[in-house]
Amino acid sequence: MTNLKALSDMPIGFPGLFGGFEIDPDPVAIHIGHGVYWYGIILALGLLAGLYLCMKQSKRFGLTEDNVLDMILWATPCCIIGSRIYYVVFYLDLYRNADGSLDWGRMLAIWDGGIAMYGTVIVGILVAFIYCRVKKLRFTAMLDLCVMGLFLGQCIGRWGNFMNREAFGMQTTLPWRMQLWVSQYQTIEVHPTFFYESLWNLVGLLLVVFIVSRARRFDGENTCFYFLWYGLGRSWIEGLRTDSLYLFDWTFFGQPIRVSQALSIVLVIGAAAVLFYNIKIRKRDGSDLLVRQVAERAAQAADAEVAVLKETPEAEISAAADAVMTEASVQETPEAPHTQDELEESKSLDEH
Repeated sequence: MTNLKALSDMPIGFPGLFGGFEIDPDPVAIHIGHGVYWYGIILALGLLAGLYLCMKQSKRFGLTEDNVLDMILWATPCCIIGSRIYYVVFYLDLYRNADGSLDWGRMLAIWDGGIAMYGTVIVGILVAFIYCRVKKLRFTAMLDLCVMGLFLGQCIGRWGNFMNREAFGMQTTLPWRMQLWVSQYQTIEVHPTFFYESLWNLVGLLLVVFIVSRARRFDGENTCFYFLWYGLGRSWIEGLRTDSLYLFDWTFFGQPIRVSQALSIVLVIGAAAVLFYNIKIRKRDGSDLLVRQVAERAAQAADAEVAVLKETPEAEISAAADAVMTEASVQETPEAPHTQDELEESKSLDEH
């Protein structure tokens, strides 16, 4: 399939909306060095928004804001590297020299573009697993929390593709089609697949925040929903795109295999199987959720403190309180003079 490239210095049009209109955003926000791209800024905003959401939701999963912040500090650089490696592996021929050797310099030039969302997800899961093992936290509870931030981050981050005029689909005549320039003289009207995925993730976020997470029956249910929902949407949207990563030169019924589409289908099947096993076979009811266990331990600790106070004789409590008050009074009262000289000096100061 032809991998069409749109010109980044030409306007973006929407001929079927509101009588037709154009916008011409500059992909580079700040022209310094290699440039500070809107793509990177928007991805950073998506990361921060997802982090904020996870921190605010952490107590609902038996975790703390510090758990989330520490894990993100581990995950962010690793995910950037992972997303780049994933992209390079499946586009390896683009990073070869004329003699067939690998061009390592171009592989490292991430500012020239080329990262893949599934690389981010895969490495993020590995980092979360290692972090939870080190900190002795429940891995599945952490994943359930993180997928909420992932939905939000992807929803925002896809608009970076819009600024770069990339991640669009095949040609269409639908009213919401997007017009792009592929040469100085030729335009195409295509599916705005970046918007499809952004909207799909927004709906998934709303579902997981307001419905799925509130009725969780086991730690890991949010994660299964993420892979089920995102996989269904991505497998459909990926089929519309013109810039897919392909699984080397493998084919299926004579058609090249799109990596993201194949992986999405596998994840959907796997997530559905895990949900069926836990809900229908094991009949999980939420009684062993980490957040419930944390709440039960806190309640038991509070009950133990109350029991200790009840068993302590009232006289002992009163004596302890009097001792505390006496100590505080002594600390606040200035030391009185003791010698005759000190008394006379104090009297002299008072007279003055």
